[in-house]
Amino acid sequence: MATGPWGPCGDPSLFHNMRIFIKTIAYLIVIILLTALTQIGGLVFLLSWLLYRLVLQGKIGRIKRGFLVKTATFLTLYAACTFVVVPILAKPFGRVPLPFFTTHHIRPVTHWTCILNRNYVRPALKSSLETVAKSMYDRFPGAEIQYLDASLPFFDGFPLVPHLSHNDGRKLDLAFFYLDRRTGQNTNDKPAFSGYGVSEAPLPNENNRIQECLEKGYWQYDCSKYLTFGANPEAFDLDSERTRAMIELFSAQPAIEKMFLEPHLVSRMDLDNNRKIRFHGCQAVRHDDHLHIQVK
Repeated sequence: MATGPWGPCGDPSLFHNMRIFIKTIAYLIVIILLTALTQIGGLVFLLSWLLYRLVLQGKIGRIKRGFLVKTATFLTLYAACTFVVVPILAKPFGRVPLPFFTTHHIRPVTHWTCILNRNYVRPALKSSLETVAKSMYDRFPGAEIQYLDASLPFFDGFPLVPHLSHNDGRKLDLAFFYLDRRTGQNTNDKPAFSGYGVSEAPLPNENNRIQECLEKGYWQYDCSKYLTFGANPEAFDLDSERTRAMIELFSAQPAIEKMFLEPHLVSRMDLDNNRKIRFHGCQAVRHDDHLHIQVK
């Protein structure tokens, strides 16, 4: 059997075709992941690849420099689409973005929510949020409502991983308010980088729906604790006063249809008679680290 630098078959085309196949599979995985995470990332990746191949490749002399240009091209196109193009195109789908920077006393817990296009809601939801944020600021000077995941900008039914229901612009997760444990003072800081995963667990005398759901086999119910992306729970205590006030203000908004909150916190904050607060079901994840609101 003949041998050569390409192996026993002596066929360089086989090695070349294998490289193309692996590269194609890798590109497909990247496109799927970017689409799942941001909705537009896969398309932007394709556009940046075409731009590089048709316009830029012949002008790049070195492989390492080519990689940098590819990356810069993708990031530039992605930023332009996310902050300029997508907000315009989202309007016909009935969705508007929540602010990137603090506006009307509203801001994201992390800017990654906006960078990943997970900050789109129906105008009615944004209007209710702005109304409640103003009332909170007037009642508690300095208070900022901080949001977590909302929805992606286009198409009802497109899933917002890992959520079950954030697929139509009608839902929004909000962070609780906290106290600085060291000083006992109000703070707008949060115990988790993502806003998720640092939970206010049931006390021994409270309804432990988390344990009930886990015992029924709903293993995912407690998985949000792995999504903090950095946490410092020891520095914070739940500010029940401001959190309860926020919930009551949202409940008074006609556009708000329902809210999800863990049962033991409903009882702890004396909200049992609030008809807009529902239990979200064991098929979801625990809601003692954030408040879920949604409009009709």
